[in-house]
Amino acid sequence: MGNCAIILAGGEGKRMKSDKPKTLSEVLGKPMLMWVISALRKAGIEDICIVKGFKKECIDEFIASLDCPVESVYQAERLGTGHAVMMAKDFLKSHDGNVVILNGDAPFMTSDTIMKSLKQHTDSGCAATVISARVDDPTGYGRIVRDELGNLKAIVEQKDADDETLKINEVNSGGFWFDCQLLLTVLDRIKSDNNAKEYYLPDAIKLLLSDGRAVGAYTAECSDTVLGANDPSQLEELNEIARKKGYSC
Repeated sequence: MGNCAIILAGGEGKRMKSDKPKTLSEVLGKPMLMWVISALRKAGIEDICIVKGFKKECIDEFIASLDCPVESVYQAERLGTGHAVMMAKDFLKSHDGNVVILNGDAPFMTSDTIMKSLKQHTDSGCAATVISARVDDPTGYGRIVRDELGNLKAIVEQKDADDETLKINEVNSGGFWFDCQLLLTVLDRIKSDNNAKEYYLPDAIKLLLSDGRAVGAYTAECSDTVLGANDPSQLEELNEIARKKGYSC
């Protein structure tokens, strides 16, 4: 029963002022997407599917340069993270283990975090496990709401959070472990009944909880796990953090 990974890499990143997909923007001379793939391989996960979108030919060229095979699927319309995973439905159907879903523009998701979150996920027998982190400034992130026993109760987006929830500093990194087959039971039930008319992957967590499934949250040891870049200045910040802390791809 093998584990696999889906990397979301369809974003255009208009604010990056680049003519290539955002995930190919570089940190210390390596595309952010390469950082994510390297972390997965170091964690022993070789079976990888990339969801491509904007300038898919650039992602194809990148995949062709890799030293081991990686699958890809095309998301013609960017209709949210849930929609991106729907494009990889056939990939999921071919697996009976667990899948980790990661953002291709989060270069500091480490192999250690991937392995430790998987261990918690399997040891607890959860249908899904959210990878979270505690940050000094949670503004803009989905908050991790736990019950009195510490179990995951909900992921509440910033725009939907009340004053009490906004005080929570444990946030969603955008990384998730799912039982492949259980994810398939809820994927098609994700709705786009929101202002953006998009399908959001965290809604899969909500559906699993409503189905009575156990869902957990693993708190990464380092808050850098949640970091990404949406514009050149944020990309430079990632490069500075990587240099300062000695991170490597």
